[in-house]
Amino acid sequence: MPRLYITLSAYIARHFLLALLGTLLVITALIVLMDFIELLRRSAGKETVDSLFLLQLSLMKLPTLMQQVMPFAVLIGGMIAMWRLTRSHELVVIRAAGVSVWQFMAPALLLVAVLGVVNVTVVNPLAALLYKRYEQAEDGMTLARQGTFNLSESGLWLREPRADGGQTVVHAASVRQDGFDLYMRDMAFIYVDGRERFLKRINARLGRLVGSEFELTDAWVMEPGQAGVFHAALSLPTTLTLGRVQENFASPETLSFWQLPGFISFFESAGFSAQRHSLYFHSLIASPILLCAMVIVAAVFSVRPNQRSGGGFSRVLGAVGSGFLLYFFSKLSLALGQSSTVPVWLSAWTPTLVTLLLGMATLLHLEDG
Repeated sequence: MPRLYITLSAYIARHFLLALLGTLLVITALIVLMDFIELLRRSAGKETVDSLFLLQLSLMKLPTLMQQVMPFAVLIGGMIAMWRLTRSHELVVIRAAGVSVWQFMAPALLLVAVLGVVNVTVVNPLAALLYKRYEQAEDGMTLARQGTFNLSESGLWLREPRADGGQTVVHAASVRQDGFDLYMRDMAFIYVDGRERFLKRINARLGRLVGSEFELTDAWVMEPGQAGVFHAALSLPTTLTLGRVQENFASPETLSFWQLPGFISFFESAGFSAQRHSLYFHSLIASPILLCAMVIVAAVFSVRPNQRSGGGFSRVLGAVGSGFLLYFFSKLSLALGQSSTVPVWLSAWTPTLVTLLLGMATLLHLEDG
């Protein structure tokens, strides 16, 4: 009997893996096609951008998008695998032999759990590296960002373009966020023209980004060939805002699972909120459990006692509706987490745990109710 169950488990796992890979391949092809068309639209009128480069951009973004659609691929692939076994009456024979639905799903659950762990620990670092290159290449192509931003151990660095074609490089040794204001210490503003030639420099002991201007305290203005001028208080207009500065932080998708803890720790020690990165990190940890939950949801809409009684279309609609409901609930939960309305761990784990518990309860009712 143990050898028979091992053989049966391998057979079920193989069916499930083939269905999952086939579903993922179809979804991947659609994603690449739609993303490529979108890049073509955005690059219209730019003669220096060719189609091959845009295709490379789509492929760089693909691993990250695959991680996002993996739960839905597991849901659809699980339903396809179970329906195939049902249509060939293999599932009926397996159930008649005394194998419960939980024993039947155990190979699939173990398979997706292993795939989820491998995805987080091995695939995610590669996807993060490619997505970082994708963002860099996209920025170079579209010039969509109005400034660049970097936060490191040496402090805060900003580069802001000016209307006259020059740029202003801003540096702050330390940064602290308090509400909607950004407080900085030991600031330096370096003004250069369009040819990267030095124009002037402003040093300030303290600075604050309020609205659309820098409010400086104890500032020195230094220009070539002139004596420095001291200002107890000085205001500098800027196109930068706190929201725009935060938007230029490294996207969570550009950081691997192994880099996120250190980045979050450094980010918070610098005085900034790391809500997005913490949410993403918890979501990665919860992803293997979410994949298992999607297998259970697939079983709810596939393992039915009377498959000949019809209702196949309604079960498909139910599964698709459940997937969209989970997506909407996840986005709502993450939005609550980003706004600090609920704790980060609760925001990231609630969709996974609710899906898992509802799926198990429904399957228990169908199996034993």
